[in-house]
Amino acid sequence: MSEQTNQSAVLTSSADSQPELTLHGSVLVLLQFDVCETIRLDHLREILGARTAPKPQPQPQLHSQPFVTGAIDYDRPPVVEPVEPLVLATGERLTGQIKFYDYGVLSVVFERPFAGGWSKLTGQASRWVWDIDFAAEATRIVRDTLSRASSALVKPYAEWLSEDYLIFHIRDIVAPDGGPCPPIPEFIQQHGARIAQVIRGDTGNLAESEINEVLQSRISYYANDLAVIGWDAAFLLDSASGAETSIQLLEYANSQLLEFRHYDDLLTRELESVYLLLDQGTGLFARWRLARSATRLHTVLLDVDELTEHTDNAIKFLSDMFAARFYKLAAQKVGVPDYKNLVTQKVRTAEELYRFMVDQFNQSRAFFLELTVVIILIIELVYLFRGKPL
Repeated sequence: MSEQTNQSAVLTSSADSQPELTLHGSVLVLLQFDVCETIRLDHLREILGARTAPKPQPQPQLHSQPFVTGAIDYDRPPVVEPVEPLVLATGERLTGQIKFYDYGVLSVVFERPFAGGWSKLTGQASRWVWDIDFAAEATRIVRDTLSRASSALVKPYAEWLSEDYLIFHIRDIVAPDGGPCPPIPEFIQQHGARIAQVIRGDTGNLAESEINEVLQSRISYYANDLAVIGWDAAFLLDSASGAETSIQLLEYANSQLLEFRHYDDLLTRELESVYLLLDQGTGLFARWRLARSATRLHTVLLDVDELTEHTDNAIKFLSDMFAARFYKLAAQKVGVPDYKNLVTQKVRTAEELYRFMVDQFNQSRAFFLELTVVIILIIELVYLFRGKPL
């Protein structure tokens, strides 16, 4: 048996044999919607009287990751407005807020404090992942908010793309004997299977390969902090200040995924219309129709380039490599590089089609000009042979 398999067996057996820890923290639900091309944030503040999201502030007395002390910065900080608490059918009450990003994304964040053992946390994770439709509640809130702020939206979309993500933030862990949390390597060995269950939203015993797959996407800076990132949920073990920037980076990664999904859909529709036009033929007169389509396609390419650059530059890392590594891991897990590659490939295809259509149109125009010159010469020759000047 390989060393990796042995480690997985230890993780699984340890999760069942170890007494329950007491976990203190909160569970956050991120729901994001791509509602328009851009949002005029200054105008939005005037309409809603909302505040700008504050930058993370250093708190020397608390343990925190170094990038929390202002190591990231928004190009244009989002506008934040509180929303009414969400009360679930189970009686659970979640506080909420909505964030407006200038690149057209709205993020609704619900949060509920948590205290209990692993069994309670895995049960809540499974129930919140599979049984509760947070998106429906968030959609209602977004529609109500946008009804008041529609004038701040630039080119609103008729249909919205959305993403959801869960963050299980544990601030403090107390051992059954009242002692502190064990060191991170020991904690992972003892409770890695439980962490995997939380991230997957599954109360069943996961396979060894699945546990290893989840735990491979972990990152730590200090000896007592931990982040394990999945494609639709993350587990954070850190103080409130230490997790603040981690949560912001996870939120930003998901908003990027949403934007690249939008670009992918936009380019797909545009390419389909071009292919349909080309299927109708590229004869002499058909080529003239390509000019308008080529112009539209080029406009879409310029829009995609501008919006992509805008989204990529929305947040900056102020010389902090750990923050950059954290974001790279988060973006990779939620699928940002995959969609970005799809968009890049479709942009290249669109550029080739644009050049082809322009060439076809230029050939048609050149032929028309040559034909016009020939006709003029024929007319002149006719009048010349008749002995009549033009």
